[in-house]
Amino acid sequence: MAIRLTKELKQRALLLREVIRHHNYLYNVLDTPEISDEAYDTLLRELITLEEEYPELSTNDSPTQRVGAVIREGFTKVQHKVPQWSFDNVFSAEELEQWHERVLRHMERLNSRDEPLAYTVEHKIDGLKVILEYKKGEFVRGATRGDGVVGEDVTDNLRTIKSIPLVLPEPIDLIVGGEAWLSHKEFERINEQRIALKEEPFANPRNAAAGSLRQLKSAVTAKRNLDTFMYDIYDIDTRETSLEELTTQGEELELLKALHFKVNPYWKTVDTIDAAIADYHYWLKRRDREAYEMDGIIVAVDNIRLQEKLGYTAKAPRYAIAFKFPAEQVTTVVEDIVLQVGRTGVVTPVAHLRPVQVAGSVVSRATLHNEDEIARLDVRVGDTVILQKAGDVIPDIVSVLADLRTGKEKKYIFPKKVPACGGDGSIERVEGTAAWRCVSKDSFDQQSRVLAHFTSKKALNIDGLGPSIVEALLRAGLVSTFDDFFTLEKGDILELEGFAEVSADNLRAAIEESKSVSLQRLLVGLSIGHVGEETARDVAQNFTLNKLRSATEEDLVVIEGIGEVVARSIVKWFADTQNSAMLDRLLKHIVIKRETKIKKDILKGKTLVLTGSLENFTRDDAAEKIRHAGGKVAHSVSTKTDYVVAGDATGTKYKKALALGITVLNEDEFASMVQHGRN
Repeated sequence: MAIRLTKELKQRALLLREVIRHHNYLYNVLDTPEISDEAYDTLLRELITLEEEYPELSTNDSPTQRVGAVIREGFTKVQHKVPQWSFDNVFSAEELEQWHERVLRHMERLNSRDEPLAYTVEHKIDGLKVILEYKKGEFVRGATRGDGVVGEDVTDNLRTIKSIPLVLPEPIDLIVGGEAWLSHKEFERINEQRIALKEEPFANPRNAAAGSLRQLKSAVTAKRNLDTFMYDIYDIDTRETSLEELTTQGEELELLKALHFKVNPYWKTVDTIDAAIADYHYWLKRRDREAYEMDGIIVAVDNIRLQEKLGYTAKAPRYAIAFKFPAEQVTTVVEDIVLQVGRTGVVTPVAHLRPVQVAGSVVSRATLHNEDEIARLDVRVGDTVILQKAGDVIPDIVSVLADLRTGKEKKYIFPKKVPACGGDGSIERVEGTAAWRCVSKDSFDQQSRVLAHFTSKKALNIDGLGPSIVEALLRAGLVSTFDDFFTLEKGDILELEGFAEVSADNLRAAIEESKSVSLQRLLVGLSIGHVGEETARDVAQNFTLNKLRSATEEDLVVIEGIGEVVARSIVKWFADTQNSAMLDRLLKHIVIKRETKIKKDILKGKTLVLTGSLENFTRDDAAEKIRHAGGKVAHSVSTKTDYVVAGDATGTKYKKALALGITVLNEDEFASMVQHGRN
């Protein structure tokens, strides 16, 4: 017997439609989902069930009608066989020249300064990165970039794109990367259709491409006429072919073209950075003439062997950079200016804006940096301003449109006291800068941010101690300094709202687990001014904690990348008697992991290839250990390969290593080699 359609069920269906439309817009248009795919699919299935049970609830504009009757459970997650990096960005010729100088300095340290240096220059397509995998010349899987380690399997949708070959002219195993994009013409056609259907139009071609490729129904993707450009080969097995090993980026592009991939025709190889800059200015004037959206150029070292030597930073390749075109600019209104107290006590003015969409996202905040910047811009509450968002950085106010003032705008007077600073609220100028900071260091805002940073993933990584829990502990008077976390008893935790026996036990276990910590993570967690992850790593590789506590500025500045300001900040922190006393208390609870000294030259001149899944190393960790030991990492196996490190679920690289008689190391053998210097 069917349940009567109630007012509550009608309201539920109405709310479901609204929520699903909202998240569908975030997912397909802005490509910034707020909920997981699984949560989205659950909502959609509930709405489908309601509409099947009560057909009168169904409407022509319902999300179930737009998606279709057959709904996938969601995309399968794919772990990339080769990590996917994103490029660092520069926004001026001067910044590009500075990057070029860094490349030269790295080459000098690698004893490669005399090697010829050329660059390939390619268009930076504003689309969605895709990774394609072929087995014996047949397309078997395609994925999105995701977080660089795990992406989404969109094979069926990629098969609808006509520029992706399903069969290659050579029976090879291959992994390639490129960009899926939507032409301006197709973008306009799709948006016209969406407007006619009273659907939200896509914000820009990039988001339209992302939304199209990540559709739950391939038939929808097929109607969107996506296109692609392939630009990189991540792994290739040429054993059964006449293909030769690639030596340059240019050769990679030519091979991709020969294998029937679509390659952007406007790439070139240049011998100087000035030539790359000239190419940038050429395309800056002509980019609107192309069928696709481009937001800059990619400048990459052409020599593949040199690329491998240069390697990667923690976030991006050193051998390539994105030279971005000028940022998108829009106008909006400053509704208020408020002061924000940061973790280190620095007081930053922030403009609260009338929400506006810029560079594909809605923005309602912009930093004003400091008092001097407010004066330079002469920005006032109520002003109409030009807002700029460069890449993924925090948006900036570029200028004020003073001609639009009505006389009701209010000048912002920088206060002498800030209540959030604690104490009497006094602030002081930071020596040598335009910034102000709290005189008192013990305000609740600062303390909660500092303590939450100490427990965060980048520092001691105490699972379950997020900002809200830390704030609750601080309010309850249970913690005030770093060492207090390690004196918490189960009964203390149970005092907090939301904690029961099991959750309290779990938190205690997480605190215990964090007691063994590397010096690098500890330094990150201590909130020493100017010391981030990279600086902490550099310091930890050159000092023990005991030696660091008595180090002088002169001792520190000899480390590459550490200047006088950073050195002075570190010395001042350890010289502070309160910091020193806290550290003594903290060391009664934690143990600094001894960083095993790797024999620097154990792999000197050796080339290693990683394959399969390693249990105790990520690909990045393993590659970093190889480079630190003097070796280099290659993506494909050849006669020049010295070792192949094989984990679980190996593929063609492992088979090729056996065929060529190359030494294969299991994970334990590899760990012993890089950690203890045994070969």
